[in-house]
Amino acid sequence: MTSGKIMASMLVLVAVLAGVAVWYLQVYGFYEDVDEITGASQMMVTLPDGSTRPVAVSEFKGIDADSSPIRWRSCFTLDPAEVADAAPFPAATPLNGPNWFQCYSAKALTADLEAGNARAILGQAEVHPDVDRIIAVYPDGRAFGWHQLNDKTPARGVMD
Repeated sequence: MTSGKIMASMLVLVAVLAGVAVWYLQVYGFYEDVDEITGASQMMVTLPDGSTRPVAVSEFKGIDADSSPIRWRSCFTLDPAEVADAAPFPAATPLNGPNWFQCYSAKALTADLEAGNARAILGQAEVHPDVDRIIAVYPDGRAFGWHQLNDKTPARGVMD
């Protein structure tokens, strides 16, 4: 084997290992489970007047990552009557979560929101700068949450 083939093989091996590392970190590495008690205690809903109030949830499962403010996902149950007066969120776009977080499906949520089987409400505005917490609520009390970028900040140029 020539030294050129050895170098090319080493480059290919390093590229494959780097690709596997990036994939693993994006899908598994940065996510952490959100503590059930902490996550449930932090659930809020926003009312049409802009005020917020806590909402009682149970069976909370959630994930989050410090690497991005929009990686938060959750599944839980609540009393739909308790959030009946919450502010609707018409531009809800469920974001994909990792496949291993099986209680949450952006595809199913999108279809159900479009069909009217669930309704989207504003959980909490500005949980991070330019990020809102959205909750999709089903009539049977199932609820799913995600963080979504908002359009409150005007577009900025490269030099800003």
